[in-house]
Amino acid sequence: MLKEFKEFVLRGNVVDLAVGVIIGSAFQTIIKSLVQDVIAPLLGVFTGGVDFTNHFILLYHPQEGESVRSLAEAQAFGPVFAYGLFLTSVINFLIMAIVIFFMIKAINVLNGTKTGQLTVPSEKSCPYCYKKISTNAKRCPYCTSQLDSNNQTSG
Repeated sequence: MLKEFKEFVLRGNVVDLAVGVIIGSAFQTIIKSLVQDVIAPLLGVFTGGVDFTNHFILLYHPQEGESVRSLAEAQAFGPVFAYGLFLTSVINFLIMAIVIFFMIKAINVLNGTKTGQLTVPSEKSCPYCYKKISTNAKRCPYCTSQLDSNNQTSG
């Protein structure tokens, strides 16, 4: 059982997934800082400092003399419908999605790939012996089967 677990953990997909999660969490902190520390303040300047975080609806009737001016105060006294936090989260998500989109686009340009490009495979599998052969092959060099346009399978 230990041997099976070791094979599972050391399988390429699991290791790749683990690396992806670690890199993703590090990338998330960079994006979060970019949005909160750079983009959100700039948007605040352009929108006149609109802040939805203290927009809420009380789900209780405050007692006489209770002063409820912020979300923190309201939550201290009872249940609150904090729709402002939800709106702020949605706006932050949209900003992060846009930033990630442009970062991935920039990375693709640096790598020399463009989104939307179709790559033509240079190899295909023989439908009879399943060996890799050239896409231009008319006959399989391994099993000598005649290949026509109906039998060509990309792989």
